[in-house]
Amino acid sequence: MGMKLSKFDFNLPEELLAEYPAIHRDESRLMVLNRKEQTIEHKMFKDLINYFDEDDVLVLNNTKVFPARLYGNKEKTGARIEVFLLRELNKETRLWDVLVDPARKIRIGNKLYFGDDDSLVAEVIDNTTSRGRTLRFLFDGPYDEFRNKLTELGETPLPKYIKREVEPEDKERYQTIFAKNEGAVAAPTAGLHFSKHLLKRLEIKGVHFAEVTLHVGLGTFSSVEVEDLSKHKMDSEEIHINKTAEEIINKGITEKRRICAVGTTAMRALESSVSSNGKLNAYDGWTNKFIFPPYDFSIANMMITNFHTPKSTLMMMVSAFAGHDFVRRAYDEAIKEKYRFYTYGDAMLII
Repeated sequence: MGMKLSKFDFNLPEELLAEYPAIHRDESRLMVLNRKEQTIEHKMFKDLINYFDEDDVLVLNNTKVFPARLYGNKEKTGARIEVFLLRELNKETRLWDVLVDPARKIRIGNKLYFGDDDSLVAEVIDNTTSRGRTLRFLFDGPYDEFRNKLTELGETPLPKYIKREVEPEDKERYQTIFAKNEGAVAAPTAGLHFSKHLLKRLEIKGVHFAEVTLHVGLGTFSSVEVEDLSKHKMDSEEIHINKTAEEIINKGITEKRRICAVGTTAMRALESSVSSNGKLNAYDGWTNKFIFPPYDFSIANMMITNFHTPKSTLMMMVSAFAGHDFVRRAYDEAIKEKYRFYTYGDAMLII
């Protein structure tokens, strides 16, 4: 048996789970891990620029979060039901895979009503998993109107650990400033630290930006239930890597530049489309790649990431990149130094 789940468990004090983002995007804290020297430095995120030179490459995930959380009422009883949109199955028939809460109250055939005027109605047509359902939205207008209605009624899908109400600033702060392609139900959190000013300074320094898209699904955050990690199955997530990104990144590889994956999602996208000669291929499709130690990375030689929760697949990938023992030492130090964890938390740069 290979790597075990229990190796990724640690005691995370609840007060270190970040409820709010830093006041300024690029002023969160930054822990810098040097793999060669096995050293740990404490910086601010905007100090990131000092670790890059001209012609280095930053790989950004430009996915855009859509307002995936809806609140509706069940027909007859009026019970309040939370519906979390996971993925669109069919545009024409308005079919969606969703999570519902409380799940026990929802059966096939039930109708749910959304909006103060019940202007959107959905019917449950399938129980796909223990928590999941398939809904058909009963909407007669054109597709654009339907999507506008979802956006109007939907709420920014902050993760469940954030107990407070969603606030107006979350709409902007739970989105990277380079978000373009809508389709994620969770933000690629490492990208949240970049400000327009910092990106401009990196551009002036001659750093190249390669944009890839990985639409983050809840699979990224699903808990691992098996002790033997080789038995865990990741949910599939949609990826788009265009020729422009392929060319920028492969040029960087050929010239032996720093190639920095901004976040575990960008890293998964890269590692899901590697050619036999260790270069990146343009790709449109899906990935269910699960990266855990030991693993040989092909493309990126640097990584930016947040501080993750115990036993998460995200922490496993970071451990594969930086080394399990080194990451555990860094996490112990992060807890001692009161770094902020998870979505709105602080960042780590691994070089």
